[in-house]
Amino acid sequence: MSRMIVQSLIKKRIEKLQSRLFRYFTSESPYTYEQFIVNLTEEIKEFFGASFCAIYLLDEWKGRFQLHSKDEFVKESLRNHFSLDDFYTHTSNQLDVQHIIGPQTVGSSLRVTSLHSGQTVFGYLVLKGPSSIQMEDELLCAVSSEITKCIKKVEGFYTSMEEEKKYELLYKITSHFHSSIDTDGVLKEIIETLRKTYPDFQYYLLLSNDYTKDNDLPVRELTYDMDLEYSASTQAYLTGEVKIEDHLVEKRSILYAPLKGKQGIYGVLKVVTPGYLYFPKKDIEFFIFIAHTAGKALENAQLYQQSRKLNSDLQLINSTSQKLNSNIRLTEKIRYMAYKIQQSFHADEVGFVTYDERSTPNVLEGSTEYFTSSDSSALVDYVKKSVSHQDGPLFISDLKAKSIDHVLQYRSLMAVPMKDHEHISGLAIVLHKDPYFFTFESFKLLQSLVAHSTLAFANSILREELEKAVITDYLTKLHSRVHLDQCVEHHVKRDENGSLILFDIDNFKNINDTYGHQVGDEVICQVADLIKSVIGDQGLSARWGGEELAVYLPMLSSEKAHDLTEVIREKIAVSTSPAVTVSCGIASWKAEWLRPNRKQIVQQADQALYKAKSSGRNRIVTAHPIKDRN
Repeated sequence: MSRMIVQSLIKKRIEKLQSRLFRYFTSESPYTYEQFIVNLTEEIKEFFGASFCAIYLLDEWKGRFQLHSKDEFVKESLRNHFSLDDFYTHTSNQLDVQHIIGPQTVGSSLRVTSLHSGQTVFGYLVLKGPSSIQMEDELLCAVSSEITKCIKKVEGFYTSMEEEKKYELLYKITSHFHSSIDTDGVLKEIIETLRKTYPDFQYYLLLSNDYTKDNDLPVRELTYDMDLEYSASTQAYLTGEVKIEDHLVEKRSILYAPLKGKQGIYGVLKVVTPGYLYFPKKDIEFFIFIAHTAGKALENAQLYQQSRKLNSDLQLINSTSQKLNSNIRLTEKIRYMAYKIQQSFHADEVGFVTYDERSTPNVLEGSTEYFTSSDSSALVDYVKKSVSHQDGPLFISDLKAKSIDHVLQYRSLMAVPMKDHEHISGLAIVLHKDPYFFTFESFKLLQSLVAHSTLAFANSILREELEKAVITDYLTKLHSRVHLDQCVEHHVKRDENGSLILFDIDNFKNINDTYGHQVGDEVICQVADLIKSVIGDQGLSARWGGEELAVYLPMLSSEKAHDLTEVIREKIAVSTSPAVTVSCGIASWKAEWLRPNRKQIVQQADQALYKAKSSGRNRIVTAHPIKDRN
């Protein structure tokens, strides 16, 4: 038969095959791409009158050629799949492919031809039967070409459908990503989308910060240091580029895609293939796209949370500043600040410590309970030294690693110096029992709060010192006469009874003449201290003027007032050096007799004191009760 006749017959058969494949392609609507290929093998088998037909197609994910056939005999006779690695042990020709498939199990009437697009082989067509043996190589090659065209068109069709579904899903979740302000919600959407698209894979989110508290999410800590500098996950995080690790022993690949936003990289998406060694390019692009989309969404959520946090911080600073600058006592300010810090930072203990000129610590009233105990002294001393050494605030994640005198029950610490004219005059110390509890953002906020509060504390201290100076005698540290007068007026209006006692140091001029005025001042101070030690909190003691001192005892009977006065007189006589005595005048009143005014009480006490001195000194005289003369 001439060459032209053969070519004419081949052309007619190919045209018939083309027509049949076209009708099949346009009339059939298989559910999946794989089902279409299986049905295609039946069409080819019938067209050529072959015993059976099978097609091996390359599965890019698995890196192997997978068998497609409807015939159970074929599935039992041929290998279900063979990998690309199998070619490395054989020479690259068609006979080697037949050897891999195993023609010895199906007889010698087996024809195998490659299906290739350009220079790339993507599959093999396998035919069995006499007709396949008699088929001219040219016809087989033409058949292969037509089947290739059909498969590629169908593949393109199904790929388009899959891509459309994939990106439709991605579009929906992308819209949700960018409208979401919930970080956990964004992370859940990432994982759910990936699991819907590639259900056989494992996914992990390697995050550089503590973004989530949802234990159901596959979140892992992204660690990076010098030892891990060249790991794929670290490289993906540092460079912002996709990295792939191939594990030949486990026969799996791992992809690391950075979660990249406009302002930075927020973590890495880790994709683990179960027994696959290859990532097709189109799928890598999908992972990159979803990782970048997720990175931008995380960035938006984080920026929103940061803006809310910043707004909350500013509100905290503003409200705190207003409260601290109001006209309240220092103790109330300290107690308020301790409460706000506990509330905002979830701290266990908050303490405010000031230092005098000798660097002696003074825990301010209003600090929490731990700082009022002796247990805190070692910690306060350690913090003071550390802050002074580095001349700045102190942030310790775990106190257990520090050399402190005794074991502490608190592990996390923040300490901020309170500076007065660039000199450290105090400390604000915040503690928690858990290690690594406070964030660096909390530390920065604490510094702002302390900076705003220090001036308010200093102003309160100064104002209260001025107030104290007005009502306190500079020499004896007893109250001033003015303050005593005000207190007596207050008590007379509200109490039912009371007593005023005046003390005068006997022969005080002789002390000054003999020992000098400095010793005279010391004697006055000794007498003042003895009076305070006996009176305690039962009354109010004051310097009346010169060598005279006074005590007012509210709600105390005249008998008890006399007894206390006697104790004071006796103690002064035996405890002063040089030894002195005092004369005492007592004026008592009862509301049931008469509610006197302050001047009346003072006049009565003064007259009683005059009688005590004129009748020999070192004695007590009690004035007649103030009663209604009518």
